[in-house]
Amino acid sequence: MVTRLPSSGEMPEGQEPGCDTSGLILVHRIFRWLYRELPPLIRDVTPGDTARAAIVGRYAHLDFFALHMHHETEDLALWDKLADREPGCALHVDQMRAQHAEVAAHLARIEPQLEPWVATADPVRGEAFARDIDALRDTLVVHLAQEEYEIMPVASAVLSQQEWDWMEEHTRATLAKHRKDLGSDIMALQAGLLIASVPEDERDDWMRANIPAPIRLLYALLLKRQYDRAMRDLYPDRPVPAMV
Repeated sequence: MVTRLPSSGEMPEGQEPGCDTSGLILVHRIFRWLYRELPPLIRDVTPGDTARAAIVGRYAHLDFFALHMHHETEDLALWDKLADREPGCALHVDQMRAQHAEVAAHLARIEPQLEPWVATADPVRGEAFARDIDALRDTLVVHLAQEEYEIMPVASAVLSQQEWDWMEEHTRATLAKHRKDLGSDIMALQAGLLIASVPEDERDDWMRANIPAPIRLLYALLLKRQYDRAMRDLYPDRPVPAMV
């Protein structure tokens, strides 16, 4: 069960400020990749090929869900604490809130287009859909960079490791709660994308340092096959584009 966070900006008893925020770089790398790749996948669907549109559309739905979840988790865990504990960061926190609202507005325009496009594979609808995702990507790229440069250093100084880790715990719990809607392979996709976000020459060391041995074994025996199958469905006639 995910531990409820304190409602105020006070440091929880028994915890100390200072945390490793480097995992957020990997998460941002995944989002840059997802939203870079999605528009061409939509544009490449042959007019009328609703079977292919359904495959791409499923991953579009997952991309949108993941972005909503990521921003909602940050809204819960970060902004009030950062503004309370480091008042000099308040302006940047306000910018983050505004950028999250802008991303949400993009998603509100985009998501209603998904089902009509999947149902028809209409190229005119597909182009409008892809163009709006391009606009979201451009907004998102600016936001992610600003968050890395202006928010992560403050968070690493004023949040405890337990508070930072809560975001990962909350993400896992949210994915598990919505597994029926997202698909039985959602955990494999989460793990596979995270591993793919690490440079290949660092990957083995990173996995040993960050993934418990039982999960590494489960990934090797089952989850990797599920992830590879999903990527073959998405990229049936070409290699999966590199993330890094």
